[in-house]
Order: sequence, then C-alpha cells, then structure tokens
Amino acid sequence: MSEHPREGAPAHRSTEGDEGLSALPALARLAAATGLRTAEWAVRAWIGVGSGLVGAVSGNGDDRGASSERTGSPAPDTPPPSRLRERGAELLRRSADVHLDDTEVHPAYARILDALAPDEARILRLLAVSGPQPSVDIRTARPFGIGSELVAPGLSMIGAEAGCRHVDRVPAYLNNLYRLGLIWFSREPLKDRLRYQVLEAQPEVAEAMDEVNRARTVRRSIHLTPFGEDFCEVCLPLETSEVEAQGGEEGLS
Repeated sequence: MSEHPREGAPAHRSTEGDEGLSALPALARLAAATGLRTAEWAVRAWIGVGSGLVGAVSGNGDDRGASSERTGSPAPDTPPPSRLRERGAELLRRSADVHLDDTEVHPAYARILDALAPDEARILRLLAVSGPQPSVDIRTARPFGIGSELVAPGLSMIGAEAGCRHVDRVPAYLNNLYRLGLIWFSREPLKDRLRYQVLEAQPEVAEAMDEVNRARTVRRSIHLTPFGEDFCEVCLPLETSEVEAQGGEEGLS
C-alpha cells in the first residue's frame, strides 16, 4: 500500500528538472550566438544583393556588355541623329539641283549584287528577257472554296526555264529576290492560258495534286518590280552576245 505524503511535507524535486534548469543559461547563450550569426548572414546577403543592384544600374557589374544591349543603346559606330539629318538634307539638296547629273545608278545596286546567288541572277535575266512567269498554288477542292487548304504554293518552271543549277533552291531564291524588292508575286494570272497548261502538266504539279483526294490549281504569276526592271537593265547583260563577250556562263539563250 503506497503512502501519500503528509500534508505540509516538502515536495520532492526531480533530478531531471534540476538538470533542465541548470541548462537554461547555456541554451540561452547558444540561441543568442545562433541568432547573432543568422543576423550577420542576413546583413551580408542584403549587402551583396544591394551591391549587385547598384552594379547593374551603374553598369559596373560583370555583365556590362549585356546591359548596353538590354537598354537598347546605339552602337558606337551609329551616326548621331544630327548627322543622319544632314545626310537627308544633302539628298534633298541634290534632288533639287537642276545641274546635277542624274544618270548615276541607284546606290543600293552594288550591295544587291553582293546579296545575289548566281542562280538568282539567271532568274532575274529570265524575267527581264521573257517577261512575267506563270505559277500555280495547289489547294484542296471544297464547295465554294470554303475550308480549302493550301497543299503546295508557288509552283513554277522558273528554275528550269532560267537554267538554274540548283532547281530545288528556287523557292528560297524567289524569297530572297522578293526581300530585295526585285520581284513581286501577283495574285493575277497571265493572259496566256497555254502557259498554265504546260505548267500544270509538270510532274511536280501532278505529284502535289495526288497528295489529296480532290485538288485544284489557283493560277498566279511572278513579275519584276519597276525597281527590279531598272536593276536588270543597269546591272545584268541581257543579250547572249554580251554575256559571251564578258566571259559569261554557257547555256544562256
């Protein structure tokens, strides 16, 4: 039978309680030291971030070269607006000078020649000598054209007619000539229907039409722009005899 403590007797203190109380000062010191180190780390981190922000704003960071690109700053060799305006004013002055020789060629022609592939020169010569060329789009056949999908765009015989060495590159050639402002793609067909009949009988057109159950052709045309016409007249020898006299390629007709 267990005995109950007598009333008024001193309570018994646990040894574990004594050890916990004695450890309180040590724990307090540890918590204080840990908190100090955490605070110190936070301050250093804040200073580091602040320095990075200052460097990014002032342009003194490690990515100074990239910062100029992000801000869109002009390149060092870009003329200032005042200089560009002076050049524009000079062009206007020269255009109003009645005594100025206006037979000089367009300043862009030399750069355009550098941007042309040999096959592209052949295409330009074809358009200059033989005129606009037919092209067709192959589309799926739908009632009233509603929901019609494009199967093959801009098929033509330009590569073969011009004698291009890389006929498979003709679409890229035409895109470049369009980019340079030398040709344009018309939605209107040529008047000569026979030329389209010859084009539509080509294997490439037949293969494109066989890709879908029902297909139809949409007739288009490819022309030189007025700028392209002048470029060809100034820069390209159009007569075969002139090409041969200058040591040009064989196969031109």
